[in-house]
Order: sequence, then C-alpha cells, then structure tokens
Amino acid sequence: MAAGEKILEVKDLRVRFRTLDGVVEAVKGINIHVDAGETVAVVGESGSGKSQTMMAAMNLLASNGEASGEVDYRGRNLLTLSKSELNKVRGRKISMIFQEPMTSLDPLYSIGSQLIEPIRRHRGLSVSDAGKEALRLLKLVQIPEPERRMKSYPHEMSGGQRQRVMIAMALANDPDILIADEPTTALDVTIQAQILMLLAELQRKLGMAIVFITHDLGIVRRFADRVYVMRSGEVVEEGEAEALFANPQHSYTQMLLAAEPTGSKSAPAPNAPVLLEGRNVEVTFRIGGGFLGGPPLMLRAVDHISVRLKENQTIGIVGESGSGKSTLGRALLRLLPSDGVIRFGEHDISGADRQAMRPLRRELQLVFQDPFGSLSPRMTIGQVVTEGLLVHEPGMNARERDQRAVAALREVGLDPDSRNRYPHEFSGGQRQRIAIARAMILKPKVVVLDEPTSALDRSVQKQIVDLLRKLQASHNLSYLFISHDLAVVRAMADYIIVMKQGKIVEEGPTEEIFSSPRDIYTQTLMAAAVDSTRFRLSA
Repeated sequence: MAAGEKILEVKDLRVRFRTLDGVVEAVKGINIHVDAGETVAVVGESGSGKSQTMMAAMNLLASNGEASGEVDYRGRNLLTLSKSELNKVRGRKISMIFQEPMTSLDPLYSIGSQLIEPIRRHRGLSVSDAGKEALRLLKLVQIPEPERRMKSYPHEMSGGQRQRVMIAMALANDPDILIADEPTTALDVTIQAQILMLLAELQRKLGMAIVFITHDLGIVRRFADRVYVMRSGEVVEEGEAEALFANPQHSYTQMLLAAEPTGSKSAPAPNAPVLLEGRNVEVTFRIGGGFLGGPPLMLRAVDHISVRLKENQTIGIVGESGSGKSTLGRALLRLLPSDGVIRFGEHDISGADRQAMRPLRRELQLVFQDPFGSLSPRMTIGQVVTEGLLVHEPGMNARERDQRAVAALREVGLDPDSRNRYPHEFSGGQRQRIAIARAMILKPKVVVLDEPTSALDRSVQKQIVDLLRKLQASHNLSYLFISHDLAVVRAMADYIIVMKQGKIVEEGPTEEIFSSPRDIYTQTLMAAAVDSTRFRLSA
C-alpha cells in the first residue's frame, strides 16, 4: 500500500460497557483514520476513551464491553471477523504495546520463551531460528546482556527493561501498524529517547504506520504527523501536528498544552535540622545460586551512598531504571536490609528490626508509584486512609478515625462523602491523592515519594505537584522525591542527587544541576529530556 493511502479507518465507533450502575458510553461515535507509513497520535486525559478506541479496534475489550461501527483494515471490518480470522491480523499485521508490561508478560515463562512463541506462531520458524530472532530483537531494543536475559523472568528485570521486551515482542513480525499505548510513560528520559529513535528507524525501514496513544504532549509535538484530541469519548480537535500545536482551537487542547509542572522549590534554612541521614549506605542483593543453580551473583544496588535530608527540604533522586534510586529510598526507611549508618533525628536506626522501627513508622512514610497496586481493593477508601491509625493510635475510636479521614481527604482535594467507595471507582489521579492522604493522616516528618506522578496525565501531574508543595508548606514536611521525570523534579526539588549503577555521580542545588551539569551522565540525562521531543518518527 502506497504512503498516503488509508490503511486503517475507524468510522462512527461507539464503545459501551455494561456496569452495575447501567451502561457507560466510553467512545461516542468517533471517526479516525491512519495512512500507510504515518504516525498518528491520540491524546487526552485518563478516561477520555483513547485506549478503549484502540482496544475496540483490536477487538480486545473487556467481557462487559461492546463496540459498534466500523474498523476497516485493508477493506475488512475487524469488528465482524471471527476469532481465528482476527488472530491472523493481531500480532502479525497489527501489533500493540501496552502501558504496563508487568501485567502483559507471563510471570511463569522466561523472556526468551515469550518472545519465541509469537515468532513461531506467525512465521513458522523452528525453535532454533526463532531463538536467534528473539535474541536479535533483544539486542535491537538495547537490552543489556541479551543472552542472559533470554533466560530471565519478568520480575528479574526493571520496568524499563520489561517495556523494551514488550516492544521487541510487538515488532517481532514486522507489523503494518504498531499501536503504542503509553509505551514510554514509565521509562527514563534516556531510554525513552532511545526507544523513540528506535521506532523512528524501524518505521523508516519497514514503512509501518504508528498509532501513538499518550498524554505526553512533548513527544506528540515532534513525533506525530497528525493528532486527534479526545475528551469524554469524543474527538474535540484534530489536525496536522504542527498546526495544532501552533494554534490550538479547542479550550481543552489549550489546557493540555498549558499543563506542564512549573515553579521551583526554595532551599531550606541553612540551620535547618537534619531529619534523615545515611552514611555509606550499601545494599547488596543475592541473585540465583542454590541447589544446582551454580554460584550466586551478588548485585550491589546501592554502593556506599551518603545523603542528608533537612527539615522542609525536597531532595530529588534521579537516574535510569536500575540505578538504585528506589532501593536507596527503601533502605533509608529501613524497608530493606543495608550496611552503613542510617539516622532519623536522634535515633540510630541502622540495625533496627521491624519491632524497633514500628514506633517510628508513622513519621517515615512512603507513597508508591502505582496507587492501584498499593490500595487494597477490598477496603473502602475511608478504611484505607485510616488503616495506619489502627496501628499507631489504637486508643482512637471509630468516630474519631472517621473524622480524621474526612479531614485528610478534604486536605488532598477529595470529597469526604466518597469515603465509602472502593479504589477501582476512582481515576488514577484520585487514587494517588488517596495514597497521599493515607500517608498524611499519620502526620509524618519524612515522606519518600517513589515515582508518584509517572503514570499520570500531565494535567493531573501538575495538580499532584501543587498538592505536594502545599502539604509540604502546611506541615513542614521533608521529601525524598524519586523520579525519572526531570520536569517534575525541577518543579519539586531544591537539591538533586543523580544516581547511576548504585553510585552518586553528581549532586547539588537543583538550578545548578540543570543549568551546568558537570558529569557526562547528568549531561546525557538533561539532553535526553530535551531531545526526546526532537526526533520525528515519520520520514
């Protein structure tokens, strides 16, 4: 099919879900087309219907979902094909990369096995030849030690590495169309730039079309030929990328473009007390070994790091996946065994066990990257938020706990009347507010924020950043802010630590690091944050 011809056309697509509260219309009669060889971006906030549009096109809706209209691929309506006919298209002609690779990869099978299976199924190669092709793909997406990683399982790889495996799997059969659903959301800026350049190279080589579903408008601005902006199941604006970004017509598009986290954090007072300190902290993991397993591999994830967090300070910890930044955060909270000295206020907690740490836990809180995974689906959010009070304030009665829940939810911008609802009834941004409320209700002194905004839309990120800054000012909090999103780190932190392979390669005041980074690795991170919007996917 020649460039410029329609390869995929969505006509009057409607997607509905049957729920206990009635029928929810997620996509409301939209029209989208994709030309051969071009890159089309579908953008919008969570709940806009952008992912469900493509899930419907692939006939991958949940069991309570149904789609109507037409999804025309090379003259065939995909919505009317049988399962066997669809399986000749899905994974071969049209491939999809999902946002969360951990839920897409089978934890019981090695990476090599999971790559080999679709290659053999669609291309009929022998096990040996498919294995060679799988190894080539791992090298192509820049997986380190690809021969060893063929034998690894998903849980043994970092988030960025798992996403690269998913990309390799999607590209295994040279598809006509690659649907990429937030494929770089959880990736570091350097890896993100590498992956996007890789996609650009493969697109030019293979002539495939790419449908990019994302909320990262920085990528869309430079990567897409055309853009569809979705809100509440409808396309509110569409057009050539350059024209749309230069002169957005719809107020919603204008809001999205203005949603970059801004502002800066001033440094704490010079005489501010040190609340949390680590000296020569070291964390080593034993990998493999045991009966018939050969000698174990000792991985030093944190290598003699020292850090001092003052009252009302925010230290941003940045680095690529596998750099040890999250491990350092957990070690400082004594959630992982470590060597070295760790002090919290006047307490030396270096060797403190679980029982010794229990009285201090309320003052040392952690907010996770994925609130949906950290919130119990069986508890109402009122119960989730007050769970810590049962441990740390056992004398409080149910009415008092409920009053504290109301106050905590109101402080993070949630309606207290929703406290009897369950986590799945909230959006991603709302769930992150719930996770923050759960930490804040205990009145902590130190909060470790581990990638708290990485999976959120830019507009929601801005809201969460503003909320965290407001809470810090109100409660004199100290934050360790772990992130690979340099725009968010710049808005949040007054001091930055740059980590690589378990070591600190550079540290200093935020503006100093951003304006004149000294280490070549820091320079690479900063350049990648800019360059991720420089390369065009389409030739």
